[in-house]
Amino acid sequence: MQASELQTRFEKIRSNKLFETFVISVIVISALLVGAKTFAMPPTFVSVTLVLDWLISAFFLIELTIRFLGEPRKRYFFSNFWNWFDSLIVMISLIPADNADLAVIARLVRVFRVLRMISIIPELRLLLISLVKAMPQLGYVMLLMFIIFYIYAAIGSTLFEAINPELWGDITISLLTLFRVMTFEDWTDVMYETMEVYPLSWVYYLTFIFFTAFAFLNMVIGIVVNVMEQENAKSRQAEAAENSEPTLQDIMTEIQSLKTQLAQRNSRE
Repeated sequence: MQASELQTRFEKIRSNKLFETFVISVIVISALLVGAKTFAMPPTFVSVTLVLDWLISAFFLIELTIRFLGEPRKRYFFSNFWNWFDSLIVMISLIPADNADLAVIARLVRVFRVLRMISIIPELRLLLISLVKAMPQLGYVMLLMFIIFYIYAAIGSTLFEAINPELWGDITISLLTLFRVMTFEDWTDVMYETMEVYPLSWVYYLTFIFFTAFAFLNMVIGIVVNVMEQENAKSRQAEAAENSEPTLQDIMTEIQSLKTQLAQRNSRE
């Protein structure tokens, strides 16, 4: 068999939907296996889980090899972050779990094998990439939220320290209390306690909840959704380019070019 034919076969296996589904199923089984090891099991089941663990590691190694052999430009295989990530997880998964010094590391890495689901499913990759690209914009929102938290914590510590030092003793404890209020964890108990001394303290809590739980949370969601839409648009453009399908921008450019040509002909006539 020629190298080109072998290359084509591996490429077909790598892009086969049934093969991808089987890989996802193995990842799910691997995750369930990690969870099963946290329970007390008879020695027989422990031996079975150990064998399954090694079979899964061997399968991941074979799957990674197939993806490498199916790559048309093999020297660019490791230019992809996800290929590096998968290779690292698979290589460390081969560490013997029965070694006392490396057992903890090996088990932890086997837990992270679940993250391979992200590298296999394109939609999950898109979500993660969108979240990472939204971080710079989210940083400013988080900074503004921290400023609001700090101001309210200073006010709360000043006004309510005598009422309940355990909740408002200093600014750090006040920050934790405000986080509890923002997440609606029994926040009314905190409010009613201060309202016994300051009847209008409800204004303090409601304005804080409005700024943090409503306004800032919606800003965070809006930023992430906006970045996701941009990434979806880029993905569609890339797919259209690969399939040689004209994008809307290409069509508009072509229309503009035709208008220019018609205008030039009319001017000559």
